[in-house]
Amino acid sequence: QVQPVESGGGLVQAGGSLRLSCAASGSVLDISVMGWHRQAPGKQRELVARITSGGNTNYADSVTGRFTISRDNAKNTVYLQMNTLKPEDTAVYFCSITKWGRAYWGQGTQVTVSS
Repeated sequence: QVQPVESGGGLVQAGGSLRLSCAASGSVLDISVMGWHRQAPGKQRELVARITSGGNTNYADSVTGRFTISRDNAKNTVYLQMNTLKPEDTAVYFCSITKWGRAYWGQGTQVTVSS
């Protein structure tokens, strides 16, 4: 079992920045992909960004150029640096950690961007 725990959400004005962190505990060996998803009220959960163990990244078109995902394998932690935030980025952000083809999800952290 892998337990992801997110932190770093909050309220920020449009144009501001936030940094999310997700630390994995438990059985952390062989973690492959780490990622961030988000779910806004009334909408489906969507992928925001993901990063492989080798450092390859993918981003949703809506956040490309504004968000940066990174990971510290020694700390089993993944980060999401969010810049130039927009009201449409408001959502609950969930960390996902994949190990042996199975995804483990955190509880989520609220990000609210005011206009």
